[in-house]
Amino acid sequence: MPLDLVARHVFVEGRVQGVGFRWHTRAEARALGVAGVVQNLPDGRVEVWLEGPREAVAALEAWLARGPSGAHVSAVTASDGTPKRLHGFDITR
Repeated sequence: MPLDLVARHVFVEGRVQGVGFRWHTRAEARALGVAGVVQNLPDGRVEVWLEGPREAVAALEAWLARGPSGAHVSAVTASDGTPKRLHGFDITR
């Protein structure tokens, strides 16, 4: 496993559902070479699992704080995780 491989578990709050947030997140992740999964939560937040090279994960996490046009991100909380060696980036729910 590369030394710079990291994982982050992120929750995004605000107007983040119904604005294409998951689809744009997947596109950004794929462009950066980040693996993971994104899903809407029943409470209106978006949950994201990210893993990949440290710099790419950091770049995607910074993008999540802005989101796509139409979104309004009011808070982001994130914690470190253990990489699961995922391949690709998926959308659920």
